[in-house]
Amino acid sequence: MRLAVLDRDRCQPKMCGLQCIKFCPRVRTGDETIVMGEDEKPVISEELCVGCGICVNRCPFGSIMIISLPEKLEETTHRYGKNGFALYGLPVPTVGKVTGILGPNGIGKSTAINILSGTLKPNLGRGRIGWEEILEYYAGTALHDYLEGVSKGKVKTSQKPQYVDMIPRKFKGKVSQLLSRTDERGVLKELVSRLDIADITDRKIDELSGGELQRVALAACVAREADFYFIDEISPYLDIYQRIKAARIIRELAENKAVMVVEHDLAILDLLADVVHIAYGTPGGFGVITHPKGVRIGINEYLKGFLREENVRIRTEAIKFDIHAPQAAKDVPSLLKFEQFSKKYEEGFELMAQGGEIRKGEVTGIVGPNGIGKSTFVKILAGEIEPTSGKIDMDIKVSYKPQYIKAEDPVLVSDYLRSLSREVDTSYYQTEILRPLQLERLMKQKLDDLSGGELQRVAIAACLSRTADLYLLDEPSAHLDVEQRVLATKVIRRFAENNKVTAMVVDHDIYMIDMLSDRLLVFEGEPMKRGEVHGPFDMRQGMNRFLKGIGITFRRDEETKRPRVNKLGSQLDRTQKAEGEYYYSMEGS
Repeated sequence: MRLAVLDRDRCQPKMCGLQCIKFCPRVRTGDETIVMGEDEKPVISEELCVGCGICVNRCPFGSIMIISLPEKLEETTHRYGKNGFALYGLPVPTVGKVTGILGPNGIGKSTAINILSGTLKPNLGRGRIGWEEILEYYAGTALHDYLEGVSKGKVKTSQKPQYVDMIPRKFKGKVSQLLSRTDERGVLKELVSRLDIADITDRKIDELSGGELQRVALAACVAREADFYFIDEISPYLDIYQRIKAARIIRELAENKAVMVVEHDLAILDLLADVVHIAYGTPGGFGVITHPKGVRIGINEYLKGFLREENVRIRTEAIKFDIHAPQAAKDVPSLLKFEQFSKKYEEGFELMAQGGEIRKGEVTGIVGPNGIGKSTFVKILAGEIEPTSGKIDMDIKVSYKPQYIKAEDPVLVSDYLRSLSREVDTSYYQTEILRPLQLERLMKQKLDDLSGGELQRVAIAACLSRTADLYLLDEPSAHLDVEQRVLATKVIRRFAENNKVTAMVVDHDIYMIDMLSDRLLVFEGEPMKRGEVHGPFDMRQGMNRFLKGIGITFRRDEETKRPRVNKLGSQLDRTQKAEGEYYYSMEGS
């Protein structure tokens, strides 16, 4: 079976000379494989297409995809018209469980949620059909009763959006005004306390940080009375401690409600979900949502890239987690030594660094709670701000990717990156940066038209495009899906190794830090009041110190070596704490 998908936003027939039609071999023989539609854009016949790929390669705007589908797919759940995106399968909401969805962006998760919430009626790929035909198709399945309730308007939903930084554009006013509209369950006061947002309720929405917006959005979603709750990513902008607090609230909500979560922090998804649906396919082309799997089995299959039950390979290489052997300090030359310094703000926060050494060719992870001074430290190294006392002799070139990215310039992505990478080998740049970061399809788009995840990948590429000795990346995982995080991790790691340069990465994704880092800087103190810089330490010493500070323990999965959060108070959690080994213990299969 074959799908032909046309990105109608990219397609510009008046500017390309209709090369897809002109060079199609079937059209040349007289068949109407590609014709012009009523909207003056090409329509591709999937029945006549032979899958040669000539139209794909000839299209100057990259707007055509010809996809060979896996065998034995179920009937189409929904398709957005002729040559539109197609979704196969739906996740199943279950009362009393947290259902996770794991997969890349652009694979149909939003379409599935719109169907489950009643805002989109599934058409089974047949065009306009009625609910009677839909319910007949789902008769005898776990989804029938749920969709019957949706068809009659009996299912009430509550949703937390993915991009919380868009909230200030839609709501003007104070936090208290926003939250007061949502307290349908009478639990708002408790949520405000547990999410540590009591001190910001009198502030305006447009004055909040990303982490504060994330917690306000979660409180607003959970406070509503609904049958079905959809949480689209809780981890962006939150530190690990805040993520675990949020996970506890969501798990309690699921005791008598149906909760569905999309989450790209695998450690948190593992802790949060009871079952997971894997979503795979071609972003923007088609998506398949599998039947539910046990959370451990599902995540492990996803990391291996092979879904056993479906007999489908979704990735050519497995994602592997290695236990880094520490390098001998005498074998690694120093790039930068900094003495004691401090930075004090008028608001009262003070960051203190005791001094340390950054080595050449290493990747140093930076971990700690929000509001503890990590971004301040990185900005000082980048020369963005000056310390209040002490100084750092920065006789090196630095490239810096900030935490919050804004793109107000309408310049093309290709022109922007080209202006930064004049000294970079073109073939290396294409192979090791552009292609793995999936930027080739974005090169002809403008910066101010990009989504959060697209802009993040461009910002990572921009940081690595500059010639420097030290590369500073502040939260590169934000808005990236699991696949993109893994690819970004590999890009940063390989770039540092191949070019013998140093990278420092601030992030809250333990998987990313674990795969990326040689050593760790650990930030401690009291958020928003004082921060202290300790290290760098080797990975085991640094993670033990960091995890002890927030009171959680990690174990490694025996099968994939991935990090897993121990349930608080479990036997393994108590044993590791008693032994002082917060990171890692090996678990049985």
